[in-house]
Amino acid sequence: MRLRFTNARVVGPEGMREGELFVSDGVIVDRLEVTEVVDCRGKTLAPGIVDLGVFAIDRAAFRAGGITRVGLMPDQSPVLDGPGLVQRAALIGKPDLWIHPIAAATKGLAGTDLAEAAICRAAGAKALGTGARWIGDSGVMARVLAYARDLDMAVVAHAEDGGLAGDAVATAGETATRLGLPAAPALAEALAITRDLLLAEEAGARLHLRLVTTAAGFELVRAAKRRGVRVTCGTSPAYLLLSDNAVSDFRTFARLSPPLRSEADRQATLAAIADGTVDVLCSAHDPRGPEEKRLPFADASPGAAGAATLLALSLTLVRDGVATMERLFAMLGQAPARVLGVEAGTLAPGAPADLVLFDPGAPWIISAERLPGLAGNTPFDGLPVQGRVLRVWKGGREIS
Repeated sequence: MRLRFTNARVVGPEGMREGELFVSDGVIVDRLEVTEVVDCRGKTLAPGIVDLGVFAIDRAAFRAGGITRVGLMPDQSPVLDGPGLVQRAALIGKPDLWIHPIAAATKGLAGTDLAEAAICRAAGAKALGTGARWIGDSGVMARVLAYARDLDMAVVAHAEDGGLAGDAVATAGETATRLGLPAAPALAEALAITRDLLLAEEAGARLHLRLVTTAAGFELVRAAKRRGVRVTCGTSPAYLLLSDNAVSDFRTFARLSPPLRSEADRQATLAAIADGTVDVLCSAHDPRGPEEKRLPFADASPGAAGAATLLALSLTLVRDGVATMERLFAMLGQAPARVLGVEAGTLAPGAPADLVLFDPGAPWIISAERLPGLAGNTPFDGLPVQGRVLRVWKGGREIS
């Protein structure tokens, strides 16, 4: 398959330019003589998004969001804690979607006995993960990090001290008090990050903090990076654009894990994007149907559908001057690919031809009822946005 993309605004971590891009046999090349021409009509051509930390395989949502690879969380049924389960997960998306499983760090994600990480790695696991919970036993977490170091795998960790967070559904503050919601202090995040950073530093292991959402958490990550700790961190558009005010009317679509934070923490998250502290921007895609969301706030399941809206919401960072387009696609592609140890997220010659063509100025309104995918439980229901995916290619093959 030989393609020549013309009249494109080509953007990637390497930079931005007007011109052409060539693809041969599924990879990007410098130039071709005989090609099929794809006229981009002045729209933006970028690397396909690598979404690190999704909770469900949702092809329609991924296609709508320009996502060509996903890091699948171990919180599946059954849990991804064995080689057969990992291998099956890695194969079911191909060729249209490449799934990179994150294997459970402990058996059943129970936080006690280590899972068979080496065998899971051989079966296709690209990282180890604590799932949507924190490993409370520091001895267990120390062994997980040492094991991952020996395997040269990153540990994808949930940063929220379970002992302090307990059964809380909101962040302690004025909103939670007024609504009478079970709440925990934002300090639960900083406590978890502090311990895990110290253990990762001691082990010399790679640690990826999947979602950092507080000013204190980002400051800890900054300090650790200055010390040379092998740590990366991510966040999602919900924590960039929403504060805990979004739950004021008990909107269960805004019940997330970690919970939405204060306005000051939201501003700190934007600052962490601007100064480079945040490495990865992800959707945290967790589609939930009405049977899990049409409940009292404290009883509803946490999580939001985020894949289909990831690109449009992320483009607000460019329009607001928080990040350049090049930096945005480094966070959406190159950095998550590095965490997973896969070659993706760039437009360099030899890279896989995973591409997304989009119109950054196309306006649309996010609708929970019409959102592509398994469910539309988005806290951004009714929000006007700009940026629509037009076409997607995986390995040079267009995905319809």
